[in-house]
Amino acid sequence: MNFNLITLSLIVLAMASVCRAQDYQVKSPDQKIAVSLKNGDELSYSVLFNGKSVLLESELGFELKVEAPMNKGFAVIGKKEQTINETWKPVVKSKHAEVLNYCNELTLLLKEKTGPMRQMELTIRVYNDGIAFRSKLFRSEKNGHRQITKELTTFNIPGTPKAWVVEYGKYSSSQESEFFERPLSYVTDKTIAGLPFLMDYGNNCWVAITEAVIDNYPAFYIGTNGKENDLTTKLAPLPGEDASGVKARFDDEVYTPWRVVMIGETPGVLIESEIIQNLNAPCAIADPSWIKPGISAWDHWWSGEVKMEMPVIKQYIDLASQMGWPYMLVDWQWYGKFNTPEADITKWAPQIDMPEIISYAKSKNVKILVWLYNSDVNRNSAYKKAFPIYQKWGIAGVKIDFMDRDDQDMVNWYHDIIKCAAENHLMVDFHGAYKPDGIIRTYPNMITREGVMGNEYYKFSEKMSPEHNVKLAFTRMLAGQMDYTPGAFLNVTKEQFKKQVPAIVWNTRAAELSKFVIYESPLTVVCDHPDHILNQPGSDFLKIVPTTWDDIRFLAGYPGEFVSIAKKTGSDWFVGVMNNSKEKEVTIKLDFIKAGEHVIDIWADAKDANKEPKNLKISSQKVKAGDLLKIKLANNGGWVARIK
Repeated sequence: MNFNLITLSLIVLAMASVCRAQDYQVKSPDQKIAVSLKNGDELSYSVLFNGKSVLLESELGFELKVEAPMNKGFAVIGKKEQTINETWKPVVKSKHAEVLNYCNELTLLLKEKTGPMRQMELTIRVYNDGIAFRSKLFRSEKNGHRQITKELTTFNIPGTPKAWVVEYGKYSSSQESEFFERPLSYVTDKTIAGLPFLMDYGNNCWVAITEAVIDNYPAFYIGTNGKENDLTTKLAPLPGEDASGVKARFDDEVYTPWRVVMIGETPGVLIESEIIQNLNAPCAIADPSWIKPGISAWDHWWSGEVKMEMPVIKQYIDLASQMGWPYMLVDWQWYGKFNTPEADITKWAPQIDMPEIISYAKSKNVKILVWLYNSDVNRNSAYKKAFPIYQKWGIAGVKIDFMDRDDQDMVNWYHDIIKCAAENHLMVDFHGAYKPDGIIRTYPNMITREGVMGNEYYKFSEKMSPEHNVKLAFTRMLAGQMDYTPGAFLNVTKEQFKKQVPAIVWNTRAAELSKFVIYESPLTVVCDHPDHILNQPGSDFLKIVPTTWDDIRFLAGYPGEFVSIAKKTGSDWFVGVMNNSKEKEVTIKLDFIKAGEHVIDIWADAKDANKEPKNLKISSQKVKAGDLLKIKLANNGGWVARIK
């Protein structure tokens, strides 16, 4: 036998063995999802669900300023595998009283074989309802910053799934736009699409891309690198940098956010999922008992221009008291002119008396929240002085507005604000904000945020539609809490709608009530005027609907068509159904309630709701587990119920 041939064969076998050693697979506990990691010519990964491709081979790695790219030529110098199987109780129950955190995890420590021999840690988690991965980068051999200019992570999508795309067109925005159903080919290298990014692959496969634990790192958007269906991460650039410039600077180790791919046979799996919060750290507040979810009244410009008048403020406090809501939000101008160098967030405007407001509210068993402009909060670190003062006053929380950014600097500012607020027992509601990332688990005082095209748009825009409202449950809400500010009781038909003061909405009263069940917001801020709510049909529902939940069930629906969700609190179930602009009949099955007889109280579209959207039909009947309920939905209609 030829000695050279034997030697060559041994070398080939050895090389094949090395290649096999550089391929890794992680499966979900139920074995339905599999992630394959390939450390070959380039670092890449792929994903299967029920044996079919969800992601084809997709890139991993980074480009850094004055450094070679980090995406290939690695040796694995460390490996750790574990199963995480725990339950935890959230301080603020957005969906569940107890959350199961169950996944298989692989962590690899990678080191370049040549050159500067830089290291990178890669961790992959695979849950029954999705996957997540993140990287850890380390210090350089030189002192000073390392600078990331591009993250090379891609999501290589097979086939031609439908996508629901929210196109922001730029990296600085309030993230208040519509999600449109598009072919995936709509996304190009010019696209700056927001998250979550929902796709329907067909054949019982739904996928959504988003992120969790954004900390000391920019948020990302979706575009392509010029290759169709090869979605890429487009990081928000630092201020003063363009899209090709520096995205993140670090002089110590840095973790990327978790890149999350939610996966399920129905969109309901994604809606019910807790993967975003599971990726976050446990509660960091030693005693969070002061954090109290609930509904808030709001002296907003919804029904007129805010003038900061004591009688008006007290009227809204009275509304909260009469409705049994724990909060009232005092809006802009309470400290006078905002967004000016002279603005002082520790002093109230001359025409109002903040101590009297707080005292009056306390006498009505109501606590006060206050609005702040972000630059007034940030100027000279004003929040560090103001937040302890607010705690002494008895303020329950702050709503901070108009940040409109999610670059690394702004992300770190959010964390500074949240932590300082927690130290001073203040809840936080960010407006003009980026999407949630599950931080409510770690800092439950970060109780809600906007980053959604909500009810305020009815006042100055014609973009709002029932289709948009339905889509939000399948898209934006997958990321977490959203301060949509429901509760508009001036309901009109589409033909009657116009931009005006007081604001009106073109959906039915029952549809408006359904937002309180369907939309996730532990602090729910109601938009309308006391005169429009008190003693009006449906106001009785707003006295009993909670803002936190022990369980959630997706019942039926499709983005833009309709959505039906059931949520449990204590022994009661609440059900919300929201329709698009075309009347229809839907059926829901009561297979989520316990055996035995129950009473169901219903607030439904009246027979004439197509012409008179304010009209409700309120009824009660007996039901049992497994019953089928046929629900007639008006144009732009809805339906809510409590089962007790």
